[in-house]
Amino acid sequence: MANDQIRAAILGASGYTGAELLRILAQHPRLKPVALTAERKVGQAIGAVFPHLAGLDLPEMVAIDQVDYSGVDAVFCCLPHGTTQDIIAGLPPHVKIVDLSADFRLSDPAVYAKWYGHEHKAPELQKGAVYGLTELARDRVREARLVANPGCYPTAAQLPLIPLIRADMIKHGDIIIDAKSGVSGAGRAAKEGALFCEVSEGIHAYGIASHRHAPEIDQGLSAACDYPVIASFTPHLMPMSRGILATIYVSMREHDLTAADLRNELRRVYADEPFARVLPEGVVPATRHVRGSNFALMNVFPDRLPHRAIITCVIDNLVKGASGQAVQNMNAMFGLPETMGLEQQPLFP
Repeated sequence: MANDQIRAAILGASGYTGAELLRILAQHPRLKPVALTAERKVGQAIGAVFPHLAGLDLPEMVAIDQVDYSGVDAVFCCLPHGTTQDIIAGLPPHVKIVDLSADFRLSDPAVYAKWYGHEHKAPELQKGAVYGLTELARDRVREARLVANPGCYPTAAQLPLIPLIRADMIKHGDIIIDAKSGVSGAGRAAKEGALFCEVSEGIHAYGIASHRHAPEIDQGLSAACDYPVIASFTPHLMPMSRGILATIYVSMREHDLTAADLRNELRRVYADEPFARVLPEGVVPATRHVRGSNFALMNVFPDRLPHRAIITCVIDNLVKGASGQAVQNMNAMFGLPETMGLEQQPLFP
């Protein structure tokens, strides 16, 4: 399809990730949205739901069962967790799919059932799903029909940790991930905990020792060393609309290793990557440095405690943590440059 337009359907276009996909695809020369679904907004134009997208030439939103998939090549599934398995199982075999929900991220259906409270409805399809942390799995992504787009917290945690675990530079049983997210990570549906008065002028931890991204992080870290890894992960909600900051505490595998050694390994691994970047020594990544972009910025600092290091990684949870990474994966699946449609620089200040 080197010279053809790729026709895309966005299922769940009225949510934050759907809107972000449309913003990104407006600048994409090859991926064209030809079908948008939104069960509660059927018949409405996208500009009625998202006025900032009103100038785009897009079809009206329809119900999922009204989409003619014979005219679709690619599907971005932005539906809530627990609703996508039946829908994706019913899609025709010719379409390539990136699922932005958690429904295909956990490779073991039993683990999925434990953390999401119901049995997996498409275990056979799960066997062929590829976990799409693009920088670290692009060869498999390129050959996949179904890619499970990683969660936002797991993206910020795994990008710096997996290379260090693969290099056997840090202890597997002593990883602490302190992560903070903007409110858009909770989705667009009305929730008491996302109200302005509940979020503004404060910060709080949530999902302590029980957040559903924990087994996803453990799965990726364990696969990196072929050994069971359980990280200590605590998310926090911040009074901001976008962004994730992961502050990660690790212990060195050998006493002669330093924070500079860890940083140099990350620089080596990501030297040629367009989006995963290690900042100059001493520069602290901030969420304002990635706003609106597909970048993941990271760095490593020595801890005051001996043989320990502090890693920081920032992403925009709606872009590299969701829709941007989904486009990056879809680009890889169709043999396009991964940067296509994602060249925009961060908004600052």
